[in-house]
Amino acid sequence: MIKKKDIKWSELGFSYVKTDKRYVSYFKDGKWDDGQLVEDNRLTISEGSTSLHYGQQCFEGLKAYSNKDGGIQLFRPDQNALRMQRSCDRLLMPKVPVEKFVDACKKVVLANEAWVPPYGSGATLYLRPFLIGVGDNVGVRPASEYIFCIFCTPVGPYFKGGMAPVNFVTTDFDRAAPIGTGKDKVGGNYAASLLAHKQAVDAGFADSIYLDPKTHTKIDEVGAANFFGITKDNRFITPISSSILPSITKYSLLHVAKEYLGMEASEEEVKIDELDKFAEAGACGTAAVISPIGGIQHKGNMHTFYSQTEVGPITRKLYDTLMGIQLGDVKAPEGWIVKVK
Repeated sequence: MIKKKDIKWSELGFSYVKTDKRYVSYFKDGKWDDGQLVEDNRLTISEGSTSLHYGQQCFEGLKAYSNKDGGIQLFRPDQNALRMQRSCDRLLMPKVPVEKFVDACKKVVLANEAWVPPYGSGATLYLRPFLIGVGDNVGVRPASEYIFCIFCTPVGPYFKGGMAPVNFVTTDFDRAAPIGTGKDKVGGNYAASLLAHKQAVDAGFADSIYLDPKTHTKIDEVGAANFFGITKDNRFITPISSSILPSITKYSLLHVAKEYLGMEASEEEVKIDELDKFAEAGACGTAAVISPIGGIQHKGNMHTFYSQTEVGPITRKLYDTLMGIQLGDVKAPEGWIVKVK
């Protein structure tokens, strides 16, 4: 029995904590090596690395959960592997095979078992796989060498309020171009969001709402998360757009809404001036899981949803069902749960 670290799990925020081991694999001469677990959390790369100058890098985020029987499991890691492959296609990087990706995730979790928060603590072990272009380069071209890494850190809620409703404000900044890299999980998208995030937080909001870059009339993303709304006639709606990251959590919630809660659920355009049709709203993603939205301010006008202090009943059911699946308390669809231990 692995002894857990002496951590106040319930007090964890979403921040970096150095753990014992991380996985590192190198791509050279057209192939990936076998990879290994290492203790050093530093990477040594060339000053000419394309990831440093031209943003040739991508990353993922997923979680490991303790279940009530003492086991540990991952939630849909194959989907993270496939999404990273799509990001690699976009940036002309070598794909990490799905089996290699999932196996590396398992190795990292087992090597850091003492850091996996216990069942019922409200915390999870967050895994951050990333792939960077390295080597001696100067011109704008794909690198010839790459590094694939996975580190992990125990985390609590992404937003300070946890499951308490939070408010957002629309921004005039674009997160990504209409036919750009918005649907890929690449660092440049997030670097471009830093100023809008700071402005939103400085104004007293949790984060920014990004509108579609072409017309600025439809909701794209909520900070680093996807948006969803529950209409007054009990439909689950989440935006559809070529510049939205295809969230694994969002697609899981679409399935939960349809198959577990018996709701009508769909992806469709969500116009910022039609928020009145929603009784509840939320932000969803691996980091946030679900954060209820209390209100959205647009052009100085605040639109409020179910409550500024309480979680809406449908949002609560969605959260409890998805978390139940992730923790092993609710029967999962085939292939969603990957046992680590």
